[in-house]
Amino acid sequence: MGRLVWTAGLVLTGVPVVWRTLRGLASGRLAADLVATLAIVAAVPLAQPLAGLIVVLMQTGGEALERYAEGRASEAVRALEAAAPRTAQRLGSGGSEEIPVDAVVIGDELLIRPGEMVPCDGMVQTGRSHVDVSRLTGEPVPVSAAPGVGLRSGSLNLESPLTLRVSAPARESQYARIVELVRSAQASKSPIQRLADRYAVWFTPLTLAICGLAWAGSGEAVRALAVLVVATPCPLIIATPVAIIGGINRAARRGIVFRHGTALEQLGGVRTALFDKTGTLTIGRPEVSRLIVAEPLDEAGLLRLMAGVEHGSGHLLGRMVVEAAAARGIRPPEAREVVEAPGQGLTGFVEGRRVTIGAWSYVVGREPAAEEGLRALLAGEPAAALRAVVAVDGEAAGAVEFADRVRPGLAELFHRLRGLGIQRTLLLSGDSQANAAAIGAEVGIDEAEGDLLPEAKVAVVHRLVKAGEQVVMVGDGTNDAPALSTATVGIALASGGGGITAEAADAVILADDPGRLADAIAISRRTLRLARESIWVGLGLSGAAMIAAALGRIPPTVGALLQEAIDVAVILNALRAAGPGRSSR
Repeated sequence: MGRLVWTAGLVLTGVPVVWRTLRGLASGRLAADLVATLAIVAAVPLAQPLAGLIVVLMQTGGEALERYAEGRASEAVRALEAAAPRTAQRLGSGGSEEIPVDAVVIGDELLIRPGEMVPCDGMVQTGRSHVDVSRLTGEPVPVSAAPGVGLRSGSLNLESPLTLRVSAPARESQYARIVELVRSAQASKSPIQRLADRYAVWFTPLTLAICGLAWAGSGEAVRALAVLVVATPCPLIIATPVAIIGGINRAARRGIVFRHGTALEQLGGVRTALFDKTGTLTIGRPEVSRLIVAEPLDEAGLLRLMAGVEHGSGHLLGRMVVEAAAARGIRPPEAREVVEAPGQGLTGFVEGRRVTIGAWSYVVGREPAAEEGLRALLAGEPAAALRAVVAVDGEAAGAVEFADRVRPGLAELFHRLRGLGIQRTLLLSGDSQANAAAIGAEVGIDEAEGDLLPEAKVAVVHRLVKAGEQVVMVGDGTNDAPALSTATVGIALASGGGGITAEAADAVILADDPGRLADAIAISRRTLRLARESIWVGLGLSGAAMIAAALGRIPPTVGALLQEAIDVAVILNALRAAGPGRSSR
């Protein structure tokens, strides 16, 4: 009666394991599970249910560990679609009406209010404002929107109402293309072969050969079962997920969150590293980089006047001027009668002096007497990517230049990456080619490509992956999400919460520190080393036990218990991946 109960339990618990293995074989995958399946099946007719149940326990336990290590699937596409606008304000003879964004057609005129996302690609008809295009290019500096300027969907209007004539419906606009790029990139990623299955390619045929020889030489089917039981490759099944779980926990203590175990496993094999520029290698916002001052003012005096006028401005560059003054201990004086022209500049009175700051056309248009002095002041100065000019009481007073700042510690990062075997580094940026090349040269990156929209970044990553390179991509913005999904391993910098970029990535660094990439690679390589070490130790012990079982020295149930002892030794060694280790730093 007791054996009948054990046998019934074996059948009930063993059928799902056998079914999964058969499905794998039908798809052409010679998996490590095959030997365990044969042991479970053979245990029924040979009346060895306890041995079979022990194998089921080991097999299902290893599978549970693998599922835990794999983590959850990305929700990047869902997050991108949720962030897309659902309605638009279409203008007509009777004013504006709210319509579903899918109902917008080419030629419609839309009202884009401050704080609203541009729902479709189009051309500005009326209004002036600044527009945040960081979702599309990654660049933090808003662009000026004025009549005749083209805007892409996914841009965010910041200041003043705009009217836009639609040139492409929402489903064909830039933001929709980003969504589709992420979707197609995730769908095209082929699953990697489990580390266990790579060893199973030779271990499984070897086991079956020894099993056949034991049966043929002794004529005892039970001896063949004993070989199968002690050869059940639980070291293969258990070692990798245990080590990877340990590596994931170790990485989490360094502020690196792996979304699934596959990412940790693959990261150790990368040889090419790609980086976004803005927000990844640089701070991600423009700061006051240089002041050009006309006498009799000095830098502190000019900055004081500018900060006074900009103190109440909500514009990003105005806030940077105020922060620069605060960093020098300058307290902005109170300004009066401040008038701001969105996207152009502003004018106000500080301590009785009229201060005008903004683009060249704005300042010269209001203070024409300052033009000659400003030209003389800037003669011979190198061109700046972002510069505002200043006039005080109608005369040239100076200029302020803004630039993003490279993060500290990048030289050490790239030195460590070379030591970890990274053979090629590339910078991919939506910024101009000149700026991308300058930053690349400054930080020591091998190649730099600029002027890249999201689809162009994806094309570069896809080309490298198709050529057989194992690629890690590091980025921080929505525009990087498709490239992160396409790379072998995508890593997002997400100190601000991550959002869509984190959803598209395989791992997330929870700090403004790209240097953690080197930590992640070191942890991955140590984890894989310990997994392989555990596998070889386990297989060596299993091999010795197989020989003893083939000679009739170990019965099936004892063999199953012996295999359990081997598993414990393997698990203890694999758990070392959770420890610090010298190589993780």
